[in-house]
Amino acid sequence: MLTQPTIDKLNTMKLSAMAKAFAEQMQRPDLAGLSFEERFGLLVDCQMTDLDNRRMHNRLKSARLRLPACVEDLDLRADRRLDRSLVLSLAQNHWVRSHHNILITGPTGAGKSYLACALANKACRDGYTVLYHRLPRLLHELAVARHDGRYGKLLAQLAKCEVLLLDDLLISPITQDDQRELLEIVEERYDRKATVVTSQLPVKAWHDAMQDPTLADAILDRLVHNAHKIELEGKESMRKKQSTLDRTPDSVTP
Repeated sequence: MLTQPTIDKLNTMKLSAMAKAFAEQMQRPDLAGLSFEERFGLLVDCQMTDLDNRRMHNRLKSARLRLPACVEDLDLRADRRLDRSLVLSLAQNHWVRSHHNILITGPTGAGKSYLACALANKACRDGYTVLYHRLPRLLHELAVARHDGRYGKLLAQLAKCEVLLLDDLLISPITQDDQRELLEIVEERYDRKATVVTSQLPVKAWHDAMQDPTLADAILDRLVHNAHKIELEGKESMRKKQSTLDRTPDSVTP
């Protein structure tokens, strides 16, 4: 049997993984004992695995996560008050399927963004669409989009993704217009999609940090309800600690 024409046809049909697996099968006499159905099934499995990997790569690329974080690399030491059982539970993505939120607070350098990106990365790897935004920049982009015709499209994009990560809430004062924009986002997602929010301020201080108390009530009602709250602590900045490790020979990421 001439295998090269078959391989060429598979590549033409953009079934490159199947073509490669087929060529490898022809070089393995130990597979001769398998039935046609079994060997064909192996080829289909290779193509499906390749498709899943490319889809995952595209999801991660589209997510634009700020940090290349993974739940497997999280520092779960007791002094950070990071509940190991809670993190492992969240890594199963029940919160995504239930359309719940995650609110992560803590001081500068405590690892809020890293934890948020790690959970978002896990959701992405498990098949969910994810989108990352630093909230101050997003609010500015929404204000500009109102004037150049992109507002509806941008708002629809924020509403559609299954996990939206809003980093650095209230890192700087937000205006009433900013609050209205934020309310539009959380209103569209409430009880429909999952949202992750990070902030240096504790959740109990969010209301007072917003200018308009009525808008603050509406925003917090949609964010805090059915939310998993994680308060991080750390006497030493994780960035400073990682910088020290990076200067240490043979150091590894904690």
